[in-house]
Amino acid sequence: MSAVLDPHGHAAGDHGHDHAHDHPHGWRRWVFATNHKDIGTLYLLFSFTMLMVGGILALLIRAELFQPGLQIVNPELFNQFTTMHGLIMVFGAIMPAFVGFANWMIPLQIGASDMAFARMNNFSFWLMIPAAIMLVASFFMPGGAPAAGWTLYAPLTLQMGPSMDAGIFAMHILGASSIMGSINIIVTILNMRAPGMTLMKMPMFCWTWLITAYLLIAVMPVLAGAITMTLTDRHFETSFFNPAGGGDPIMYQHIFWFFGHPEVYIMILPAFGIISHIVPAFARKRLFGYTSMVYATGSIAILSFIVWAHHMFATGMPVTGQLFFMYATMLIAVPTGVKIFNWIATMWRGSMTFETPMLFAVGFIFVFTMGGFTGLILSVAPIDIQLQDTYYVVAHFHYVLVAGSLYALFAGFYYWAPKWTGVMYSETRGKIHFWGSLITFNITFFPMHFLGLAGMPRRYADYPMQFADFNALATVGAFGFGLMQVYFFVFVVLPAMAGKGQKAPTQPWEGAEGLEWEVPSPAPFHTFETPPQLNASATKVINLGKQLNLHKAAE
Repeated sequence: MSAVLDPHGHAAGDHGHDHAHDHPHGWRRWVFATNHKDIGTLYLLFSFTMLMVGGILALLIRAELFQPGLQIVNPELFNQFTTMHGLIMVFGAIMPAFVGFANWMIPLQIGASDMAFARMNNFSFWLMIPAAIMLVASFFMPGGAPAAGWTLYAPLTLQMGPSMDAGIFAMHILGASSIMGSINIIVTILNMRAPGMTLMKMPMFCWTWLITAYLLIAVMPVLAGAITMTLTDRHFETSFFNPAGGGDPIMYQHIFWFFGHPEVYIMILPAFGIISHIVPAFARKRLFGYTSMVYATGSIAILSFIVWAHHMFATGMPVTGQLFFMYATMLIAVPTGVKIFNWIATMWRGSMTFETPMLFAVGFIFVFTMGGFTGLILSVAPIDIQLQDTYYVVAHFHYVLVAGSLYALFAGFYYWAPKWTGVMYSETRGKIHFWGSLITFNITFFPMHFLGLAGMPRRYADYPMQFADFNALATVGAFGFGLMQVYFFVFVVLPAMAGKGQKAPTQPWEGAEGLEWEVPSPAPFHTFETPPQLNASATKVINLGKQLNLHKAAE
């Protein structure tokens, strides 16, 4: 049998002596990074930067909506803000953050020495930088940024200025990055697991990312197709979406949402994986119903392909189509409900403690479930037709994306950061961040349900007087929420990155299980050069490297 090669071309376990020269220093370490931990860190820092950019746009939107009338911006610029806020948050903040977690944690969790394609990993990260610059720079192009909504619906996109082309190019580059990252994750998980780790012994985070990666490969080319057709309509007179030339703008919506609905699950499935690690660790119990969790994740992914037109109930589709998409959407609530049931069953009668990761995990379950229920309400076609494009929809998807994806990312940060940085964060500051975020988030988005039910439409810079009080409340909450995230970066992330704080033990959490807790804190530059061996029960990990060292010491 041939020797196992690690990403640097050495046989696994044969270069304990040469760490000094293959550990690059200074700027080269980051620009030419091939180590999964460094690339994970780069992704996380990039995504936080984009979170701040998208957040500033959100606060400009909320500042304009603080009271009726036009205060700060004209309606065109307002729509540029709403469009770019959506694109930057989805493609620049949430997705790269989960890829950062994948890069950091998947090799550690499966006992691999690195990701399968280390150089491609570097390339897929650096592709994001020009794309992000293009998105942000579109504000400074003639006519300003795209103002067609983040969904980029025709015919608006056919009427936009040159920034629309920059936006399309940026989306293509981000899509290429996603596809390369997904290939890397799939190959790593399928080919590089430690001996003895069967698929059904794999950590839930790896399962959710494996399924997410397949989703990404399936749907990113669909988005590429939709925006390429937009591009040819704009410049080559193709008339895919132009009715004057025999095209159909509704066709764009079908293509876009065939990408867009699985995309929603791409942004939440890795979050489910993170929560499925944290809840058992702090309840000090094994995850309830592991197998059903795996099948539920797969079911969500498959069903996500047959519900796209629930975004389109108001487009005049036949009633048969409405019924199909309505029932298919309701069906997705079943595997999602299985997950929520399993998390609660894991907590049931557990010896629970509420450190910051667990607070964010419980906060996630509570608020994500609320967002799920409003989604179920919107799945009912006659209700959706009334609520379509109102603030009820805005409230719904921010409950699942902010309180869903973002809270899970925070939970994962607090849970794994001791392993990344080697120091414990301040528990008090973590709790301030949690409670501040939870309260201000609900002050911001809960009133939007009532605004939507009363009929306030999305994407309008002005509104009638009767909506003033709830809008003022939402704006105050939004500024509070934004400040909490700055607090998190300045008082939690920066001290951890600087190594300030109590030294983290190898196993900082009493109930946590998994290979990542076998390596020292902070995780060394190279880990698992000798693949760890899992015994039959897979409850205890025997690291061959440790055994060899013990034998040498004994000799």
